[in-house]
Amino acid sequence: MTAPLHETSAGEATATVDGAPDAPGTPDKSGAAGKAIEGRSPWKIAWTRLKRDKLALAGAFVVIFLILVAIFAPVIVGLLGHPPDEFHEDQIDPLFGTPIGSWGGINGDFLLGVEPVNGRDVFSRIVYGARISLLVAFLAAVFAVFLGTILGIIAGYFGGWIDAALSRVMDVMLAFPQLLFTIALVSVLPNELLGLDGSGVRIAALVLVIGFFGWPYVGRIVRGQTLSLRNREYVEAAQSLGAGRFYILRRELLPNLIAPITVYATLMIPTNILTEAALSFLGAGVKPPTASWGQMLSTAITTYESDPLFMVIPGLAIFITVLAFNLFGDGVRDALDPKGSR
Repeated sequence: MTAPLHETSAGEATATVDGAPDAPGTPDKSGAAGKAIEGRSPWKIAWTRLKRDKLALAGAFVVIFLILVAIFAPVIVGLLGHPPDEFHEDQIDPLFGTPIGSWGGINGDFLLGVEPVNGRDVFSRIVYGARISLLVAFLAAVFAVFLGTILGIIAGYFGGWIDAALSRVMDVMLAFPQLLFTIALVSVLPNELLGLDGSGVRIAALVLVIGFFGWPYVGRIVRGQTLSLRNREYVEAAQSLGAGRFYILRRELLPNLIAPITVYATLMIPTNILTEAALSFLGAGVKPPTASWGQMLSTAITTYESDPLFMVIPGLAIFITVLAFNLFGDGVRDALDPKGSR
């Protein structure tokens, strides 16, 4: 028996949809349709937005360059400079104690000149000083973000007396005089502690103190975001399916907090660099002769009239580093902000 015409038409339509070749002359729209419905993850969208921000990319390139300089400091100094603690009295005027020649003694052997009085290579000390500043800033930021994220998400999700207690702790920490406490702590630290000695003890103390006093800022951000996320539909759905509290914290809330945490971490690092420089300037940083930008500025106070370049160079190093991190942090914030215009 011959099949009805409407069944044949349906069969032809089904065959066409199931992959039968189109009639001759019919344009193939499968590629265009595939591109039109191509999905992009939030991180891919953020990367696309970040690539359009030229200032943020410039800051990122400077940050990467500084990190590479800090990592390969011994190699760079071995090729272009002298040991950072080596004295070069032959480069110093014995009468005035200032570098021989103009511009702080800059020449082919000393790319940024030499320090007054002792003749140490400024270029080498700037390069090694980047290690101290970036190491302290990064480790303190990691410590602050880790502690602030844990306590902030607990306070925001559990609420009640836990939230009240942690919020009061944050308020106390934010009102505490960090600078005075750090100076007092460093002044009583022993030369050897837990296998560390000299500047290692000071670096560990700076990381812990700066990070410990920095976590309340992260904690407040995370707490506020958690308060707005804990009543979302996907959290309630997980609760209705019997998911435990710590499962919800780990799998539902924490992934949605990565963006604000990342933004705040990138903006915290330049603040930590300035804090480390200020403490070194006041004598509460690493011990001499370990190179530090803040310590170089402190030394330059007594010689800035006769050798102003010795103060300008470490000041520029701090300025460029902080500016690069701030530009990059602002770009990351704009890229991860779904309401941003760029």
